This record gives sequence, structure tokens and C-alpha cells, in this order.
Amino acid sequence: MNPDVTSTIKELALPLAEEKGLFLVDVELKTGGGTEIWVYLDGEERGVNLDECADISRELGFLIDAHELFDNKYRLNVSSPGLSRPLTDIRQYKKNKERTVKVRYWKTDEDVEKLQGIIVEVTEAAVVVANNEKEQTEIPFESIIEAKIIPVI
Repeated sequence: MNPDVTSTIKELALPLAEEKGLFLVDVELKTGGGTEIWVYLDGEERGVNLDECADISRELGFLIDAHELFDNKYRLNVSSPGLSRPLTDIRQYKKNKERTVKVRYWKTDEDVEKLQGIIVEVTEAAVVVANNEKEQTEIPFESIIEAKIIPVI
């Protein structure tokens, strides 16, 4: 993945997302059978709808072409992150308060811990997760390796 191209796409996508009341979660470039660009968007208080993704995809595609970021064809995908992707932005934690999360984090410099529970609080520096016994653990964001929302059926 070319960090310069990824950074440029983020810079181009950010104002487009903000115009729609959304925020940029991540941009990924995948190569192999051609270049694929994945742009993930989310809303603080709501989800992302298909029309918004289509509008942003159209505008972003135009900007990518205008900046001549790729020599060959590419495929642009704009979507919400979905449940399978890890949480990467503090706003995602806030949006998912009171939902079940599975977190892998550095408890110490050498010890990785896993915890599944309910997000009960989100501060600027940490997320607080309560396990089944209602014991709360405060996990600093910089210690988190991966956090995913677990769908409860």
C-alpha cells in the first residue's frame, strides 16, 4: 500500500464525508488483480445510506482522476465499515455504547489480554467495558490492538 496515495485519498474523502454529516473511518488500497480502493465512512448518530455512498463515490472518483493518482484502472468502493471491521475511531466507540464488544489489548508491555463485554463509557483517552459480572475495565485507546462489535441475536 502506498502511504502517499492513501493519505491523498483520505484528504480528498474527508471533506466529502463531512459535507454529508459523516466521518472518515479508514481508506485501504488493495492490489492484486487490479487496484481496489476501499473508503469506509460512518456517522456519529446514525448509519450511512446507499445514496450517500454513491454520491461520495462519484465525487471522490472524479477527484482521484483529476489528481491522476493511478496510471491504470481502479475500482472504488465506498461503504460503512460493517460489523466485521475493527473499531478505529473514538466516535465509533461512542456510537456503539451499550453494545457488546470484544477487545484485545496490551495489559502490560508483554501481556495481551482479551475481554468481551458491554461498552459502558467512552472518554477521550479510554473505553470502559463491563464483563458479565458487571466488573468494569478501563482500557486506554493506545493499548487497544483490536476491538470489534459482537452482534447479539
